[in-house]
Amino acid sequence: MAPRGVATPDVRERLFAAAERVVEKGGPGALTSRSVTAEAGCAKGLLHAHFAGLDEFVAELCLDRFARTAAKARALSGLAGQGTVAGNLDAVALALFDSGGPAISGLAMTRPAAALRIREALESGAPGFAAIQESITGYLEDEQKLGRLARTSDPHTVALAVVGTAHHLLMTSWAGTPDPRPSMTRLVAALVEDQGLSFGSGRAQG
Repeated sequence: MAPRGVATPDVRERLFAAAERVVEKGGPGALTSRSVTAEAGCAKGLLHAHFAGLDEFVAELCLDRFARTAAKARALSGLAGQGTVAGNLDAVALALFDSGGPAISGLAMTRPAAALRIREALESGAPGFAAIQESITGYLEDEQKLGRLARTSDPHTVALAVVGTAHHLLMTSWAGTPDPRPSMTRLVAALVEDQGLSFGSGRAQG
């Protein structure tokens, strides 16, 4: 535990990571400011020193994780022509499930005030599912130009299917339900096959 009066480095991420562990182990009901700070090994008042309350903390946690995945999706533009399209898409989709994504999404749903804060932030331009979908669409358009995506395919529809399924799995997964990631991977593989994407780094056939 950091001694009183000594700055705690990367305090936001330290608290966010602790919250994810608390919710993964005990479910949304286990999350309190005290359980978070105890898990983080820091002073009890640290969370309230950085956030107005638990609802703001939960909202900022969700928005931070959305932003991370959106940044990873934006990086797809630099991967066009590299690796496999399925692998590149899968990595971005699965990033939504990293660090207890389903548990955190479920937590937001149980706290209406936090959900409202998240919605307002997204409406104001904070990166979320829409930004992720836009980046995936742009990436697939680039792959189409390179011949790794069939000319008859619709990048927007593929991106919508990936993001929509990820959203559904996040909202319907909780402690005790099957790991959603294999389902996400199977969907991406099916989209690759249906849309004429190449599994290798070469050009699509046909």
